[in-house]
Amino acid sequence: MSRSEEFTELRPLLFAIAYRILGSVSEAEDAVQETWLRFASTDTEPASVKSFLSAVVTRISIDVLRSARVRRESYVGPWFPEPLLTDPYDDPARSAELADSVSMAALLLLERLSPLERAVFVLREVFAFDFPEIAAAVERSEAACRQLAVRARQHMAAGRPRFEADRRAREELAARFVEAITDGHLDGLEELLAADVAAVADGGGKGPALTKPVVGAAKVARLIGAFAAMFDGTMSVEPREVNHQPGVLVTEADGHIVAVMALDVLDGRVQTVRTVVNPDKLAHLGPVADAWRLRDEAMARRAANRPADAGPDRRG
Repeated sequence: MSRSEEFTELRPLLFAIAYRILGSVSEAEDAVQETWLRFASTDTEPASVKSFLSAVVTRISIDVLRSARVRRESYVGPWFPEPLLTDPYDDPARSAELADSVSMAALLLLERLSPLERAVFVLREVFAFDFPEIAAAVERSEAACRQLAVRARQHMAAGRPRFEADRRAREELAARFVEAITDGHLDGLEELLAADVAAVADGGGKGPALTKPVVGAAKVARLIGAFAAMFDGTMSVEPREVNHQPGVLVTEADGHIVAVMALDVLDGRVQTVRTVVNPDKLAHLGPVADAWRLRDEAMARRAANRPADAGPDRRG
């Protein structure tokens, strides 16, 4: 097998490792590409190509994450990972670990770890690498890696998200969520939400988004209902799996992407709604809509349809 063929075979795993360390599709793809360049240019014939490439992509991802964390400190509003609609790596033996580790909630929890802790946790807990391989990847002793793993597990265990175990139940709830939005049934929508549900959006200053969470079933139902009513007839809303959890894809009639919603579901209710509208974080999914334009056009339609004696619209 040629180097190119070996790399192609392992590429899904390398992307899966890099994405979980970085929380960014674009940065993970760049890390994988840099891994290939290094592999193609080296004269080394590794005993295990999988271990060699995994170590290279891990070290690259750690370096990228260190600089990314500085940029995220000045990010406008809440920061979310770039949404992933399809995960190219599949391992039936570790399907539960793979799904849980890539959820929005888990990736946000991973943000609390240091880059080294995050890399060690991903390699050990998600992909079951042994400690000699991990030590080589992060260039630390096995003893140090074991300590990093313990600290990472403790941090993750303290805030580990819980999700609805029944996949079919999650999918059915997401379908009902979309149906309630498209039909404009606020009462039906509110019934699907936990009492303390939180809605948070990532616009990064580049898309219309609230900078603070909205909490409570009634408030979140009104917020989502207002969003749907504003864009009535101009957008399509469909249930999609987002980061291995229930989600929603919002597009224009021409297919341009407006937003992606990730839903945390537990006990038959939506616990959290995380919406990504930052166009930079949606570009890997396809053509992106101008959400600012859509909002302005919707507000203009609403103003035009308002009775002349209704006075100014102060809802924003």
